[in-house]
Amino acid sequence: MYANEAAVVGGVAEVATEGPVAPRESARVRRMIAETLRGRGLCSAATVRLTGRPAEPGTLVAQVNLLANGTPVRTQIDGPGGFALAFAAERLGGQLDRVLSGTPPRWAPGLGRAPLTAVTPIRPIVRRKLCVPRTCDPIAAVAAMDALDFDAHLFTDADTGETAIVYWAGPLGVRMARQHHVHPPRPLAHLPMTMNPRPALELTESAAATRLCTYGLPFLFYTDPADPYGRLLYRRYDGNLGLVTPIARERN
Repeated sequence: MYANEAAVVGGVAEVATEGPVAPRESARVRRMIAETLRGRGLCSAATVRLTGRPAEPGTLVAQVNLLANGTPVRTQIDGPGGFALAFAAERLGGQLDRVLSGTPPRWAPGLGRAPLTAVTPIRPIVRRKLCVPRTCDPIAAVAAMDALDFDAHLFTDADTGETAIVYWAGPLGVRMARQHHVHPPRPLAHLPMTMNPRPALELTESAAATRLCTYGLPFLFYTDPADPYGRLLYRRYDGNLGLVTPIARERN
């Protein structure tokens, strides 16, 4: 939980805010998220955060996190205040319906949220996430990407043991990339997914940031020569960068 977030207890959202956020927006999202949870019989503890952008009056970033029957679920949307709040509640409802019913994840990018693409000066990495990537097949990785509302999801490919990602991309909806091997995963023929035909670039952290910003990429999967793992550099809503770095699982 972030330091400035509060819990949703019994379906009643306590909303944390950052930046210029009108009190009516906090009350509105509290009601919307509470209704979304109660409508599905959930009393899960969730976190809700609204971030206002001083440079873009009236624009909000709405983020909701919770556990639904043990599965992490996250929604994040930005846009004009009323739109962002209503769309966050609607998007969260769809994610919860898929998770709770056990239906397959979506295999196409969600509508209404454009990727964060822009050519910019080199921006700093302000958020660093260390993780032990889950070892799984691409189907499970796509399910996690859908539930967590990510544009790309980092995991350990069960077929090769390499760090890999799945991400929303044409022509079918989802694409997979690995560090080294580019052969298609075994179930690919039965899935709306393509394989990136190129291995991940080997880059230093600074070179990766330069490439992402110079080419206006929303994220960049690369291998750092400092260790054997792939890393995921991504663009944040505030324009700065975040970095997901795998770490080895501790052995007993």
